[in-house]
Amino acid sequence: MLAHLIVSWLVSALALWIVAQVIPGIVVRGFPDALIATAVIAIVNATIGPILKFLAFPLVFLTLGLFLLVINALLLKLASMFTPGFKVHGFLAALLGSLVLTILTSVLRHVVF
Repeated sequence: MLAHLIVSWLVSALALWIVAQVIPGIVVRGFPDALIATAVIAIVNATIGPILKFLAFPLVFLTLGLFLLVINALLLKLASMFTPGFKVHGFLAALLGSLVLTILTSVLRHVVF
């Protein structure tokens, strides 16, 4: 169980590091910073994410779920504010970064597990 958690964390950090290489406006200084940023993203998603999703439910419903992309972008941007070595410059970078990060993390986890 612990090994699965650690491997999942490493895969997510790798995905974040790759996203930083591909998406202009997202900066990760190195892999150790990606590890820290991944932990902060998880904490922000687990604490603030459910509150935002609950409050934004009418918009999520009206847009057939597309507003969740905006919420995820805001959460990514918020996580970057708390993490030295990880910066997201601008909302468009956050939007594209969160979308690519979600897809890439899913693909990498599918390959590893």
